[in-house]
Amino acid sequence: MTRGARAVIALPDLGREARRDPEARLDEAAGLAGAIGVSVEDRLHFRIRSPRPATLFGPGQVEKIADAVRLAEAELVIVDAAITPVQQKNLEEGTKAKVIDRTGLILEIFGERAATAEGRLQVELAHLDYQAGRLVRSWTHLERQRGGFGFLGGPGETQIEADRRLIRDRMAKLKKELGQVARTRTLHRSRRQRAPWPVIALVGYTNAGKSTLFNRLTRADVVAEDLLFATLDPTMREIQLPGFDKAIVSDTVGFISDLPTQLVAAFRATLEEVVSADLIVHVRDISHPDSDAQRQDVEQVLKEIGADEGARIEAWNKIDLLGSEEAARVRAEAARRDDVAVLSALTGEGAGVLLGDVSTRLRKENKLRTVTLSASDGEMIAWLHANGEVLSHDYEGLETRYAVRLSDLDWSRFEAWRKGRA
Repeated sequence: MTRGARAVIALPDLGREARRDPEARLDEAAGLAGAIGVSVEDRLHFRIRSPRPATLFGPGQVEKIADAVRLAEAELVIVDAAITPVQQKNLEEGTKAKVIDRTGLILEIFGERAATAEGRLQVELAHLDYQAGRLVRSWTHLERQRGGFGFLGGPGETQIEADRRLIRDRMAKLKKELGQVARTRTLHRSRRQRAPWPVIALVGYTNAGKSTLFNRLTRADVVAEDLLFATLDPTMREIQLPGFDKAIVSDTVGFISDLPTQLVAAFRATLEEVVSADLIVHVRDISHPDSDAQRQDVEQVLKEIGADEGARIEAWNKIDLLGSEEAARVRAEAARRDDVAVLSALTGEGAGVLLGDVSTRLRKENKLRTVTLSASDGEMIAWLHANGEVLSHDYEGLETRYAVRLSDLDWSRFEAWRKGRA
């Protein structure tokens, strides 16, 4: 099946997602399908009290899905949950249509969107890990030209049977290549940490507006669409930050509820940029009906990658989409907190306030330090004035002793910089 394939979405409500609105969940599933050009013809929501091991859905529910497939002349059923290989096979027999679950759909999107060599390696590894448990399925040749990974098929593709040994060998090769990428990334990161600039990572639920905010702050032209997973590969740019000569902002892949574990593992090297950041800005779509639930999903992923204890600011984005009363309520709630900035990345409203908050938070725990420098250390003296609070300076012969307030992180950066120049 190619782009434009007709699909029916089946949402099984297992009672575990009470905090989420079913309509919003169906909208998100339809957005995922639309991200790879699939046309959603019908959307079904079923309450499931006792999941069936063979089909997940009850017999009557499977029949309703099959009826919807026939009426819509659909070729694809998207189950908005994780299903087992056996359930997938039985549902295909019961509906007479191709069946794909939420994990497979997200992997397909990532397969089409990954633009860098590292991104493609990570997605392919995640896909193979997923397929390893689905030996009855087929997957496409590793050198196919189209993006994606063949869950939906495509013209001119060579389908081969998923073979354990071939998958194992390919996964081992990918892990080796990604290991080299991770080592290179660590080297680059250590170089950045020696440089006297803080790193700010933008994180958030997919389509929360991270890339639009990134472009607003950096005047860059990163792809920013009203589309799920518009950004997959990390992008870094310099920005001007109040009180700092410069800072680095990183735009990252969007998170999502039930993010496939294979993807969390595969993208761990990329997400290390978040772990090592000086400050995380959690961008939230405050206009979304499930904004609170999305926040919890993002926090869960941050916890999984070990980035849940660092300095954090929430950027409540898309305030321009709220009515006046709701916007006033949101602003009042934000005003009671010191870790929230309200803004519209699209219009620019509040972006300057966010930068001020970022600067304040980066300086929050500054401590008094004593630094002795010579007149020839002009670049370092300028850096101290730009990045710290110089309280006094005393001349001692050809040298000057400075009393300056700096954070632990900036102090370690300064020390590394000074040692590197020694």
